[in-house]
Formats: sequence, structure tokens, C-alpha cells
Amino acid sequence: MTARRPPWLVRRRFPLLATVVMAAAGIAGTIWGPRFYGKTAWALPEDLWATLIAAQRIAHLNLGGIYTLPTQLVSLPGAALILLPAIAVIEAAGFPLSAPHTHGAYPSVWLFAGPYQVVISAVALFAADAIAERLGASQPKRFILAAAGATALWSVTIRWGHPEDAVAVGLLMYAILALAGSRTSRSAWLAGAAVAVQPLVLLAFPFLAAVVEPRRLPGYVARAAAPGVLLLGMAAAANWTATVHAVTSQPNFPTIDHPTPWIYLAPRVTDGQVAVAAGPGRILAIVAACGCALLVARRWRAARASGGWSQEEVLQQLLWWSAVALAFRSAFEPVMVAYYLWPPLAVALVAACRDWTRLLATGSVVVLLTFFSQVGWRNPWAWWTPMVAGLALALFFAWSPPPRRVPAQVLPEPGEQLAADGSP
Repeated sequence: MTARRPPWLVRRRFPLLATVVMAAAGIAGTIWGPRFYGKTAWALPEDLWATLIAAQRIAHLNLGGIYTLPTQLVSLPGAALILLPAIAVIEAAGFPLSAPHTHGAYPSVWLFAGPYQVVISAVALFAADAIAERLGASQPKRFILAAAGATALWSVTIRWGHPEDAVAVGLLMYAILALAGSRTSRSAWLAGAAVAVQPLVLLAFPFLAAVVEPRRLPGYVARAAAPGVLLLGMAAAANWTATVHAVTSQPNFPTIDHPTPWIYLAPRVTDGQVAVAAGPGRILAIVAACGCALLVARRWRAARASGGWSQEEVLQQLLWWSAVALAFRSAFEPVMVAYYLWPPLAVALVAACRDWTRLLATGSVVVLLTFFSQVGWRNPWAWWTPMVAGLALALFFAWSPPPRRVPAQVLPEPGEQLAADGSP
């Protein structure tokens, strides 16, 4: 008789606890934390307000305003779409929705918007725990995974206000989990939803495609493309110029964020202030990811033809190579923000969860890099170099070599043994 499976809340208790702690500590830190520095205004992520305004415009069916000021949205419309429930509550409660520096130092809407963005971002923590459970990680390892994952997630949510990155990476990890379990259609829709929220995850898509059977690949690509194409098409139909400009040029601001050595090659764009186009650098990252996927695809097909790996082995390989692909963004980005480091770190941490040594080493690098990346160094080399080196170190610690299949030895039938000199 099979053992009864524990309830979902019991199985996911570690990410659930991490979400509650992160939300409570994050709100407390933004309200009372600034007092330690002699400030009175709350320390709030201003980027979140811009995306909330884009979500409000979607709620009012003002699709032409998704990519116009002050939203500064450069992702696909799904980044704002995930905030629609928050907008419904904010408007029903009568909270004013405006940037903190305009509305005042203590915007009451933060008391709801802050915990909400943490809750939806926690999909990444729950996906990580589901994968760890599938890989057979012990309860203590899953606790460490949730603790380190929530610590790193602070940079994305509480510090910078970009829940779309966390939601997209969480959906990507669920897509990888589904694909490793041969649920191809489910994986395609999850991957498509992830791309619609944050197209950054396209970097990992070539590795997912490498696992799909060739005869099912066209359907997989079609399903994965549908959500993003639909949302982007609606926005473009409402305001073609603003949509194309935001999505293709991907403006970023070296005077505000961290310039990298690629800044010297990035084309300048006119966007009301000094800005560069991040789009070309991100195209280089996609090319690098596709090249790596072509190299490993041959090996994966050979493993499948010779008997294949187990689902757990496919899952682990997909996770690590997806983390590598996501890291290419930081390698080629002309202007960086600290939370750009999070996606590859989050996936690498999950890839390391089966082994204590790899988990603790990767987790230590992830936590240190999360806080070290918040420093305000402006030199293109001084900040970018240690960040990329830290990413490489995390990937090194998370790496688990694929198993080598030893051909089975065929024993001779009775009477077929040869003498030591080879004679019958």
C-alpha cells in the first residue's frame, strides 16, 4: 500500500515560510530601515510604481499607453499584466497611485503593493522547492535552498521592485520540470507565459528545444510563442511607434545604473536623457545561448539514443545550462543593475541542491553576490568584473557532470569460453 502524499502546504512549507518572512522583513526594512541612516522617507523601489501605472492603463483598456511615459516599460506587456489584481485592490481601496517622490515620503499603497509583489515573486521559490523535491533533496537541503533563495530574491523585489523577473524565472523552472517529466505541452505553455512576462528567459529556450523530440518541436515553439505574440501584437496595434521603440532599442541609462565595458560599443538613443540601446548586447547573449545549445544538443541526443538519462538527470542538466544561458545577459549587457544577476544565480542554486558541498558553496556565493552587487561603483570595469567572476564561480560550484553510461558486458554462453591463449 503506497504512503499517503502530504498536503501541498506541508510539502511547500519552506518556501511558504520564506515568503512570509521576506514580506514582513522587507516591509519593515523599507519603513524603519532608513532611520539607521538618518533618513525619514521610506526606502521604496521606484521601478515598481512605473509598472503599476502600466498595469493601471491595461485595466482601463488604455493599451496605447503601456509603453509611454512614465511607465518606462521595456519588457512585454505580461510584466504589467501580473499586477492587475493589485490594481483592482488599490483602486477599490482608494489608494493614490503615483511615484513616491511625487506623492510623498510615506505612500500608503506600499503597504499593499509591497507584500503583493513578494507573494507573486515567490513562484520562483515554490518552483525551486518542487524541483528539489523531484531531485530527491533532503528536507534540510530544501530549507537551505528556500533561505538562500529568499535572501537573493530580496534584490529583485524589495530593493528594485521587479517582480516580473521572479515570476518569469519561476515559470521557466516549472517549464523545465514539466519537460523533464515528458509533459511537453504543459512545458510549452509555461515557457510561453514566462516569455510574455519577461523575455529574458528566451536565453534558456534553445536548451528546452534541444530536449524536445524533433517531431514535436514545431508545436512546442508555436505554443511557447503564442502568449507573447498575442500580448505584444495588441500593444503594437494600439501604439506601434512606442511599442517598437521600447521593445527593440531597450534603452538603459549609464548615468543611473552600472555601465559595463560594453558601454563603449553600445549605440546611443534619444530618450529624454543620456541613454544607450541594450538591445544589440542582448542579441549577442541570445546568439551565445543558441551556440551552446547546439553543442550540448548532440550529446543529449546521443544519450537518448543509447538508452537515455533518467528524468532527474535531464532535469539537472537543463537547470545548469539554463543558468549558463541566463548569465550571458550579464556578460554582454552595456548597462547593469544589481538585480540582473539574480536569474542565473537562482537557477544555479536549484541545480546544486542535491549535494551538500555544492549547495553550501553555491548558496554562499549567491548571498554574498546579492549584497555585494548593491555597491555604487561607477567604473565600467570595477563593478562588472567581480560580478561576472562571481557568476562564473556560482556556476562552477553548481556544476554536476552528466553520468557516463558504461556499456553492459555480455557474458559468453556456456561452451563459448576461450582458453587463456585464445584457442577454443
